[in-house]
Amino acid sequence: MQKFQYPPSAMTRRHFFQAAGLGLGVAALGALDGGFEAVAEAGVLQPHHPPRAKSAIFLQMCGGPSQLDLFEDKPELTARHDQPAPAYMYEGRRFAFIADAPNLLGTPYRFARHGESGATLSELLPYTASVADELCFIKSVHTSQFNHAPAQLFMSTGSEFLGRPSMGSWVGYGLGSENKDLPGFVVLVPRMGVDGGKALWNQGFLPPQYQGVQFRTQGEAAPFVQNPPGIDNERRVLTIDAINDLNKVRLARLHDPEIAGRIAAYELAFRMQTIVPELADLSRESEATLELYGARPGADTFANACLLARRLVEAGVRFVQICYRGSPSAIWDCHGEKRSASLEHALPQLCRDVDQPSAALVRDLRQRGLLDETLVVWGGEFGRTCMNENRGGNARFLGRDHWPDASTIWMAGGGIKPGMTYGLTDEFGFQVVENPVSMHDLHATMLYSLGLDHSRLSYKFQGLDFRLTGVEPGVKVLHDLFT
Repeated sequence: MQKFQYPPSAMTRRHFFQAAGLGLGVAALGALDGGFEAVAEAGVLQPHHPPRAKSAIFLQMCGGPSQLDLFEDKPELTARHDQPAPAYMYEGRRFAFIADAPNLLGTPYRFARHGESGATLSELLPYTASVADELCFIKSVHTSQFNHAPAQLFMSTGSEFLGRPSMGSWVGYGLGSENKDLPGFVVLVPRMGVDGGKALWNQGFLPPQYQGVQFRTQGEAAPFVQNPPGIDNERRVLTIDAINDLNKVRLARLHDPEIAGRIAAYELAFRMQTIVPELADLSRESEATLELYGARPGADTFANACLLARRLVEAGVRFVQICYRGSPSAIWDCHGEKRSASLEHALPQLCRDVDQPSAALVRDLRQRGLLDETLVVWGGEFGRTCMNENRGGNARFLGRDHWPDASTIWMAGGGIKPGMTYGLTDEFGFQVVENPVSMHDLHATMLYSLGLDHSRLSYKFQGLDFRLTGVEPGVKVLHDLFT
């Protein structure tokens, strides 16, 4: 392969630093004489170690589900419901909305143990309880962010700042796609948008072909993939060929990886035209499968998103991220200031939305022999306080403020030990007291399941080697979670 060199006339300051950095995009340009496919695939890494999972499904509950009403049974907190909270819980601490001395808030819901593992779950999650022995509950997750957008960014990208690549983009960069006719990273956002917006699945400074592609379960599955009215496939091919020819001329002159990414996007969109409509057609599923998920073809629901996620990983998509905030009538952000954001009314509705599909996804993957090679992760950007927010001093509904110091997520498949509970909080669910897990620990563990070493998966940008897990010491893979 001929070694690529910039002609002096095209060597700008920006291009010099790109070349000096040996980034993936510049390395890919060295494959120009191998044709477009070589440009798109050059630089893709191999797994650092034998992977436990080939793909991942990330069920991101945007808004901070209350661990104290879903996963954490705290009898002492319930016994002291509505009593003044100890001063250490609020003095000198920063909250999103709690301003005065609050009262403790015990859960209004019953808990019980389930399965051979004896996992403790709320009555709001009966379907999840039915697959408890397939799940690993991590009850000691903490984060550095206490407001939604930065916390969701941190959970998705490893940083609270805009412009960093999302986890799905890092996985695509590290492993590539198993199906050249589909994106390596697909995103589903049923019902309503999320606080972090599209930054949750942006590729950041990675080449643009690693950006998450948003699919839908209602209407056209992928925006702008189908031919416009009056344009047949033959004319579409001619149009794309002409555009790509012009882009290749520009690429040969400027050597900008962004142009190579644009060429890749056009080519992928055209290939997706034949496979995506069939793949997204949930009516092809059996009645028994639709009933398992509670799915209805053509509906914009979390259930449909979960079923489509299974179809996507089955077809070779590496990373599927479902961002679910709720609906106008119920959101995860249960502060208690209104009915749609309350523990009494919103939380049960949200659980009805996600409980059955989440459990069905695990069960369906197991039945199809896919769970061992698919990592499933369920959780939000932070937890909720053990104190009643009582915003304004006269709130009509029960609600909890944001709490970054303790939350619960669960994982399944991908080599994760089933029927396990990891980590522990105190008697109020206020502080982690055993096996703390940072968001970066969680990221490192997810990458490990997919065969990637978080400390070696890096990309040079602006002279620095960036990683999903940052450069701070102490990030650890949770090896105890694996079989």
